[in-house]
Amino acid sequence: MSARPPVRLGRSVGRRFLYEWAGVGCAGVVVVVLCVLWRLTSGADHLVYDRLLAARALPVSPDIVLVEIDNASVAALGRWPWPREMHARLVDQLAKAGAAAIVYDVLFTEPSPGDARFAQALHARPAFLPILLAPADDTGHREAVLPVAPLAQAAAGVGHINLEVDSDGIVRSVALFEGDAQQRWPQLMVPVWRAVRGGAVVLAHGTPAAARSDEVLRAAAPGSESRFLIPFGENSQAYHKVSFADVLEGRVPPEQLRGRVAIVGVTASGLYDRFATPLSGTLGPLPGVYIHAIVLDTLLNGTAIQPVPPLAVVLASLVPLVLLLAGFLVLSPLRTLLLLAFLIVVSFGTSVGMLHGARLWLPPMPAIVALLAAWPAWSWRRLEMTMAYLRKELRQLADEPYLLPEAPAPRREFAGDALAQQMALMAQAAQRLQDMRRFVWDSLDSVPEPILVADLRGVVLIANHASRAYLARVSVSAAEGRSMRDVFGDLSLVKPIDPSPDAMTFARAHWPAPLDPARSEFAELMARGVEVRARDGSDYLLRYARCTNAQGQAVGWIAGLVDVTELHDAERQREDALRLLSHDMRSPQASIVALVETERERGTLTSEPVRGVMERIERYARRSLTLADDFVQLARAESQVYALEPTSLAELVIDASDEVWPQAHAKRIQIDTAFEGEQMGWINADRSLMTRALVNVLNNAVKYSPQDTRIVCTIALDEQVPPHVVCSICDQGYGISPEDQAKLFEPFRRFHAEQRPEVSGAGLGMAFVKTVVTRHGGDVHLESEPGKGTTLTMSLPALDPPV
Repeated sequence: MSARPPVRLGRSVGRRFLYEWAGVGCAGVVVVVLCVLWRLTSGADHLVYDRLLAARALPVSPDIVLVEIDNASVAALGRWPWPREMHARLVDQLAKAGAAAIVYDVLFTEPSPGDARFAQALHARPAFLPILLAPADDTGHREAVLPVAPLAQAAAGVGHINLEVDSDGIVRSVALFEGDAQQRWPQLMVPVWRAVRGGAVVLAHGTPAAARSDEVLRAAAPGSESRFLIPFGENSQAYHKVSFADVLEGRVPPEQLRGRVAIVGVTASGLYDRFATPLSGTLGPLPGVYIHAIVLDTLLNGTAIQPVPPLAVVLASLVPLVLLLAGFLVLSPLRTLLLLAFLIVVSFGTSVGMLHGARLWLPPMPAIVALLAAWPAWSWRRLEMTMAYLRKELRQLADEPYLLPEAPAPRREFAGDALAQQMALMAQAAQRLQDMRRFVWDSLDSVPEPILVADLRGVVLIANHASRAYLARVSVSAAEGRSMRDVFGDLSLVKPIDPSPDAMTFARAHWPAPLDPARSEFAELMARGVEVRARDGSDYLLRYARCTNAQGQAVGWIAGLVDVTELHDAERQREDALRLLSHDMRSPQASIVALVETERERGTLTSEPVRGVMERIERYARRSLTLADDFVQLARAESQVYALEPTSLAELVIDASDEVWPQAHAKRIQIDTAFEGEQMGWINADRSLMTRALVNVLNNAVKYSPQDTRIVCTIALDEQVPPHVVCSICDQGYGISPEDQAKLFEPFRRFHAEQRPEVSGAGLGMAFVKTVVTRHGGDVHLESEPGKGTTLTMSLPALDPPV
């Protein structure tokens, strides 16, 4: 089971999160486009628009007066239609009263005997008559039925009076121009407005500066209808009204008509065409003449409401959607819900502000519908993604091998329900987590050495039972919440585990700063460990280890404090034993050898039996001395601290050759040294121990080689990474059998003892060589064949030569 399980929460989950988010965003864009282009929310937008119009009323123009063909006029003048002479008399009265212009919302498309008289009357004042614009036929052609010729020639302008209704049967807009590909006709009020702007019609209250209306007409491209929304209001029926019969009989004061545009239209019951408007709920259906009056008022005062183009509606509706999508990435679900409500209010408020402030209608429902569609869609997808992730992770967690024994699990209820299964898996995971936490606590408390766990800043989070006992023994308060430097602050440095002099100097120069694990410059030193001493004289080994999570990220530190007092006592006892071997046990043996030599010099060993006994005593004594020396040297090589310094291995080989030369010369054995190139083989070594190891190897080569042979010592540099210095010592001796080669470096192993009993030794020399080379970070390799000699190769880490 891996100590670092693979990371499962990573790119795959993040990638799916972005895919889901992008999918919800694309769906929201599609909703906006469909709502705008296919007018899916037109009904709701119309409802909002109508309510907003009803909330605000604009003042009506005092320069417009309605001459109504009402019920009273029909009762007084007779059944409709009336003869053209009666209309001529009305025009005469209006001209006499000083009306600025006369507009008829009555069709005169059929000839009548009084047309000449009516046309003559129309010449007195600027008069405007309607035309009948038929619907388009199959070819797209629309036929326009003009007033009869005399009236058309007498009129100052003509225009259509078509009013189109929306899908819900309500009139909200008007097209200033209608027609087909061959011709276009203005709305009846357009030529009236142009006459006012051109000065042909002078109003009582002056010509208003309706720059907005100028822009509307100038923006009318060829073939464009220049449609705008009619600003209906609660006072849409508040225009000054007079009865047709009253004007005809002269009962209307002239000042009520002077300088005003008189619009003549039918309002009598059963005669006029009724139109539903956004305010029909409060005002009821409006006659067409009222609507035309509102259109003229709109043109005169520039109060037309312009619908925002569809592309602009799409872009404006996407702004709150983008903000909501951004909130999905950074906000919590509650804050996202609050953002949704805020964006809905802002979208609605923007439409209200643009309608009443800028006279622009931006439908709010596409944006609101997109927001209302995106939020539950994202909530659903995020919940589904979360559930899928939890289901996968819990299943993988349940399938993980569990290191601790588990108690029998009770039977799960509602096992068939997916949510119940996940809840059961979550309960199992929580139980396992609690069990593992208990196991970790018990494991830490069972460790006999003090263990502290700290965060990255070095503040202690966990202290096991042994550490609490240690702190109580040294009169230190609880470790939790304190820095490790404060906890271990009373410990004094003995030495670092790294034996190099630089490490010792570095540690002593900065102590106690290395106790702070947050100091990265001391991380390597504390990872190797340092020996410290408490106030009571106890010695400890203090070591820091980095603590990582499952993803390999550093999350804290683990400090271990091992009591090495008894180990140091054992080392001192070992040193005493070595001193006993090297001095007290060697002294009697040396004395025996000295007595034998003294008696030999006195000549007292004349008897052959006595001389033989004394020679055997001398031989055994010398063997005991050699055994004691070799044992002491091996023990020191294994335990003592090496005094490493830059050293030339070639010089050490030469020194060892000089020391072995007497034995080699006695057997007429030649020792040669060979250096590849100019390499001197610089290494970091203890000169005395390494020289003794080389002497041991050369001694064995001399001992187990016949007379008149040759020993070759070669120094070379191996360019591997890292580079090594290789020393090979090759002899022409008796060789070693393959079964003995495996035991060559074991203590007290001697070879050729049966074939060459005259060669003495304790069997510790090669064990000493192996120990020294290994503790220098090197390796020893042997190649030998019986009767063909032996080659021993030592490979040691290379060191750059000193400058």
